[in-house]
Amino acid sequence: MPSDSNVQALDGREPARLAALARYAILDTPPEQAFDDIARLAMMVCGTQAAAVALVDRDRAWFKAAIGVDARELPRSQAISERILRTRATVVISEMLADPRGAASPLHIGERPVRSFAGAPLLTADDHVLGAVCVADDAPRTLSALQREGLEVLARQAMQLLELRRYAMDQRRQLDERDATAQRVERAHAELEAQHARLLDTARRDQLTGLLNRNALAQLLQDPDQVQRLQSSGYCLILIDVDHFKQVNDRHGHLLGDRALRAVADVVSASVRETDVAVRYGGEEFLVALPRTDLAHATEIAHRIRERVEATALPFVLTVSIGVAPGDPELDRPEQVFDRADQALYRAKASGRNRVVVDDTLRV
Repeated sequence: MPSDSNVQALDGREPARLAALARYAILDTPPEQAFDDIARLAMMVCGTQAAAVALVDRDRAWFKAAIGVDARELPRSQAISERILRTRATVVISEMLADPRGAASPLHIGERPVRSFAGAPLLTADDHVLGAVCVADDAPRTLSALQREGLEVLARQAMQLLELRRYAMDQRRQLDERDATAQRVERAHAELEAQHARLLDTARRDQLTGLLNRNALAQLLQDPDQVQRLQSSGYCLILIDVDHFKQVNDRHGHLLGDRALRAVADVVSASVRETDVAVRYGGEEFLVALPRTDLAHATEIAHRIRERVEATALPFVLTVSIGVAPGDPELDRPEQVFDRADQALYRAKASGRNRVVVDDTLRV
């Protein structure tokens, strides 16, 4: 825990910093979806159980957005984000119990104390640190270089949200009801929404293939509306595995290996409907969920995917093995359907690959 003298060490620029924070008029405002989205994206990118957009006031750290933690603010003397003000850089604490400040933190995730923390600074154009975009977990962990970069990107985006919010507020105050105010605010909000859409889509998409990624699938399975849409009637799952993909990389190199994965993803996208869900599930594994689809139609789609992949123009022959399983909302849990599709895929690979195997499990 920092002493008063540590806080006083910031006094040289602290009045200007607090004045900069006040100009954003953000403290104690209601939650906003834009900042909640930033916190949720930080949690997804870093793979943690909690995240927050924190702003450091004179004597407290206040959360504009918080996911996974119950607190809305902390005394500044107990806030880990205080260190970010001093260092003006990203701070990563892999094990809180081994850190003097971390060991004293009152933050909990549910009933469990926070064990690891990372925060990237919210830095204004005139070089004031207003707070941080933070992530935390109840287990010791660190961030990869890519996750750290992603957290810093989100901090810059959060700062841009603050700038856009301040811009809109200033325009309303300066121009009042004039038409110019309405037009500029509308443009600012349109750009803000477009940025949110791009950020959310980027976080949900696999960068190589453009398909949904595994995190996006997990989010869909937690959305009651999406689950209801899938289970409102009979559905099917298709699991696809690229045959001998390690040999493709070993013989032809990773660039052609990536090209092969993109080719499979393009075939999958071209073979399914807009209402279907196509996911890059693993390194060379793909999953397709087909709502309101019977087994015969799903099997036809699977054969179409297999044939189109084999016909793809590449410097080598590329094939896939596919497992197909039907789901009945009244009889099956989604994980049971997945297991049956996985078993069908296993049989397709065991029986020679480059084929489609349909689940033949008898269900009572």
